[in-house]
Amino acid sequence: MIIVQTPLRVSFFGGGTDFPSFYRTEGGCVLSSAIDKYVFVTIKRRFDDMIRVGYTQTEIADRVDQVQHQLIREALIKTGIRNAVEITTMADIPAGSGLGSSSAVTVGALHAMHVYRNELVTAEELARDACEIEIGILEKPIGKQDQYIAAYGGLRFLQFDTDGSVICERIDLEGSLRERLNESLLLFYTGVTRKAETILREQERNTAQNTRILCKLKQQALQAREYLCTGEIDAIGHLLNDTWQLKKQLASQISNGSIEEIYQKAIQAGALGGKITGAGGGGFILFYCPPEKRQAVRTALSQYRELPFRLERDGTKVIFNYSSR
Repeated sequence: MIIVQTPLRVSFFGGGTDFPSFYRTEGGCVLSSAIDKYVFVTIKRRFDDMIRVGYTQTEIADRVDQVQHQLIREALIKTGIRNAVEITTMADIPAGSGLGSSSAVTVGALHAMHVYRNELVTAEELARDACEIEIGILEKPIGKQDQYIAAYGGLRFLQFDTDGSVICERIDLEGSLRERLNESLLLFYTGVTRKAETILREQERNTAQNTRILCKLKQQALQAREYLCTGEIDAIGHLLNDTWQLKKQLASQISNGSIEEIYQKAIQAGALGGKITGAGGGGFILFYCPPEKRQAVRTALSQYRELPFRLERDGTKVIFNYSSR
């Protein structure tokens, strides 16, 4: 049996500029980080030739093309595994929560399958193949940041060039600055899971008319990188507020009355800024809050479930590997 642990993520700045419809002409960039919440993928050999896949439901199939879980099916096809395996996926949070779980499943599944076949694979290859599955084969209306963060881990500045290449820069903060950032970030669950696809398809359709906004979001990602590199950690909070005001303009369902109520309560209690962590419409909302204001924000949002977290340095990795063969 092999168990692979793959991190979820929080996206800070530049979301939307990692869509091919934008970066192919303008180039994009994103500031994002893996967090210490995970998707776990297990794979083991079966006695018979069937394929069993366990997630929120259970499938047993005779052939790969009968597997209904699209991400697992395409990962099996890409890695050349045709039968006699059992695969399960588990996550620390519900699907549709805006923390990049779908891409973490894809990266984790690819990683587990390569290890099962005794194949060495790089983070770059995992990220690239996950993008090919999700964007190329399944034609999902998503960007490329989630796959790269899941594969590489860490706090990253990602650049998406017009030729499709990705530059993945790790940002290493010295101890006290990293701790200040960790202690200033709060995640609250809105209580709503949603299918991001509807929002993302609208956002993708609006790319041409949103070019000006997306260019500003790109500049904010560059500015945030500079703030981190110069140790101006609290400036991130104010910039998050600016990016949220822009992000809401990309599609009609990104925000709603409930999300705005949560946001205003947090700001009034002392948060400097925040944003929905994924496509919008629900899921988790991230706030930057000076440590001395954390308790006030928690009190203001006491009816919402907090997800305690810290930034994660590692990307996808094998945490158990046992073979009885």
